[in-house]
Amino acid sequence: MATHNYLKNIKISRLDNGITVVSEKIDHVDSFSLGFWFNVGSRDENETNNGISHFLEHMFFKGTRKRNARKIAEDIESLGGYLNAFTSKEHTCYYGRGLKGNLEPTFEVLSDMLQNSVFSSKEIRKEARVVIDELYDIEDSPEELIFDRFESAIFNGTTLGLPIIGTEKNIKNFTRKNLTDYVRKNYTFNRMYIVASGNLSHSALIKLAEKYINNSFGSYSLPERNLELNPAGDLFIEKDSQQVHYIAGTTTYGFNSKKRHAARLLSYVLGDGSSSRLFQRLREENGIAYQINTFLNSFYDVSTFGIYLSTNEKSIHKAQKLIYEEINKIKNRKISSKELDRAKKYMIGNLMMSLENTTNRMTRMGQSIIYFGQIKSPAETVREINKINEDDIKETANEIFGNNKLIRVILSSKNLLMQRVA
Repeated sequence: MATHNYLKNIKISRLDNGITVVSEKIDHVDSFSLGFWFNVGSRDENETNNGISHFLEHMFFKGTRKRNARKIAEDIESLGGYLNAFTSKEHTCYYGRGLKGNLEPTFEVLSDMLQNSVFSSKEIRKEARVVIDELYDIEDSPEELIFDRFESAIFNGTTLGLPIIGTEKNIKNFTRKNLTDYVRKNYTFNRMYIVASGNLSHSALIKLAEKYINNSFGSYSLPERNLELNPAGDLFIEKDSQQVHYIAGTTTYGFNSKKRHAARLLSYVLGDGSSSRLFQRLREENGIAYQINTFLNSFYDVSTFGIYLSTNEKSIHKAQKLIYEEINKIKNRKISSKELDRAKKYMIGNLMMSLENTTNRMTRMGQSIIYFGQIKSPAETVREINKINEDDIKETANEIFGNNKLIRVILSSKNLLMQRVA
């Protein structure tokens, strides 16, 4: 999809009640993606109610005053569409995808769910068992568990360290009053964004909001998300596992920093893709890791940057040694213009290909309006990426990896936390 006229097709309105409506009109597709976003997630919880944002995500699908759970699904799927939702640490999104012409019924079902859910005690008890099974699935998946525990360690003592899914104790104890109180406090008009991309009109979206959003969600001052990071240490997770799972990571720039693109490019150079340094060094040259990659998980004011791998017990010491060697190389020597150009093209290519999908476009707009208060065009992002030079990458590498900032997390059947490699 062309991007030169990207912003021309996007409209943003702030309704009198405080809801922000964002739409992108794409005439040449036969579908749309519609999201109801709320600027609230597990970061806004505490130890007592941790997991409630995610639990609500489940409960909104469990029945309203006029629809049971099955009818919610059937009313959309009978039109060839589907509904889904996701909870992150900073926001929650309920979304539907459908064929053009079915915007109104999709909008009506989503608005019914979010305004008229009954949260029956019977459904709460039943869904608690489902969510606990989901929690056990995470516990049984080394790849998911190690990332959860890594973020709990790196953000220890802050609400960013709370797991999105919560704790088994909390999940078992949620009541209808807990849910309704949390919705009343956090699902407010000034934290609500209606975002859509596809074959639709902005005026139609506004009319639907005026027609179907009938409840008074109210408008409350947004809580401050203060972040005071505490020192973090290495962590061993004992788990009966054939493979050793390993993360070395730290914190870095969030969405609110222009340096985040340099961090993303550093990630591409170091360990994202088959041509990256770590993939070539560990997998292709030494054959000691099937999975090896870097990651940059971003929040408004901070990100986590790290290296993840899984390997066998005999190879983990060598793997760590090679990882630290590559980190030291990228700290001490500027990368070539050729390598930087390849990383830029890879990063830009991933961005542009993601725009082929209306759900991705809707999600990108939702995150952009929440984090930046505006929609950033892909062209603007590309310009920011292309401004980054070899010195920027070296400087970013030294800022991220300097002063032994990396903490290590190992998941294995025995403690293999080895001496730190200089």
